Amino acid sequence: MYARVTRRLIPLLFSCYVAAYLDRVNVSFARLQMLSDLRFSETVYGLGAGIFFIGYFLFEIPSNIILHKVGARLWIARVMLTWAVVSAAMVFVRSATGFYVLRFLLGVAEAGFFPGVILYLTYWFPSARRGRIIALFMTGIPVAGLIGGPISGWILKNMTGVQGLAGWQWLFLIEALPSFLLGVAVLRYLDNGIAGARWLTEAERALLARGLADDGQHLTSHSLRDGLTSSRVWLLAAVYFCLIAGLYGAGFWLPTLIKRTGVESPLAIGILTVLPNAVAAVAMVVISRRSDRTRERRWHLVTPALIGAAGWVITVRYGTDTAIAVSGMSLAMAGVTTSLSQFWCLPTAVLAGAAAATGIALINSIGNLAGFLGPLTIGWLVDRTGSTDLGVYLLAAVMASGSLLVLTMPRQVVNR
Repeated sequence: MYARVTRRLIPLLFSCYVAAYLDRVNVSFARLQMLSDLRFSETVYGLGAGIFFIGYFLFEIPSNIILHKVGARLWIARVMLTWAVVSAAMVFVRSATGFYVLRFLLGVAEAGFFPGVILYLTYWFPSARRGRIIALFMTGIPVAGLIGGPISGWILKNMTGVQGLAGWQWLFLIEALPSFLLGVAVLRYLDNGIAGARWLTEAERALLARGLADDGQHLTSHSLRDGLTSSRVWLLAAVYFCLIAGLYGAGFWLPTLIKRTGVESPLAIGILTVLPNAVAAVAMVVISRRSDRTRERRWHLVTPALIGAAGWVITVRYGTDTAIAVSGMSLAMAGVTTSLSQFWCLPTAVLAGAAAATGIALINSIGNLAGFLGPLTIGWLVDRTGSTDLGVYLLAAVMASGSLLVLTMPRQVVNR
């Protein structure tokens, strides 16, 4: 029964996340041409890349509360359609102010998508099955890199000058289209929950509902207030902040780090991003299966996070050697994305009802502030030191230290 539910829901949600993540980070490829075309400094780029998360932060909790009230189908479709329009509008950027405004609006548009899907999955799957399910959904991060890297590189190389547009303008325009089409698909295809799933029989709906009811007996946090005031929620927000620093802080510079090894062609840079993302996708699925099987969550999060931090250190320490640097990136992406997928088993194990809607959104919004501070910090340091090394070292240390906070949570709380 759960395999059937997985086949019904995950391919669509996974595709949406691929499109969402691609629209969020394709600015890292556009950077290869935008900075010279528009005469932006590294600080301007870092602020523009990160300001996305300010809009995201401000509208995250309201967005998730609305989703909880009006249903996932309408709200996720709304999110996708609006972010597709805003992402395509990046073609009109001519100044730093325009860059900041559209990146901020993109964050506003996308706010609520990721925590909304995490919340939505709790409507279908009990906690013992969520490690693998969340990992399958979150493989959208590395798969976006697998698909987006070569495509972005090809667009930059081959579309420059077509119809008078720069390659980076075509990049934003073309890569917004899948988001729009998937938004329409969500509107037509997604169910709000078990009760409205007409593709299930009444007996099947009852079976799934009973599984969720049995799973929820240990949960004590249900009210809206619980999701905002629980000390565990704020601890988890701190952990997530540190993990996101490792993902976005360095991730927005991934093409740049590859270029620094001596690779000049945008297409070659895009192709080289495939390996780190492929390793990450495999690691996420394999480790999440083991986590569900053993019902152990803490070390399945902490160990990958420490490996990911070490990977970023290797990347910058041997930054002029393409083979070693890409190997370090592979360790980093595998460690960071795996720890993130494991992380989301924790809040869904201690929160339910309205507390889950607000708590998950609060954790995600605070954590994603690292997506603002990380790129801004690295951009500022690059302008002053001429190198990404110090910034990446700093964010690797933050990620490693933050992951260890999980060990302060009781084993019986998180291992569900």
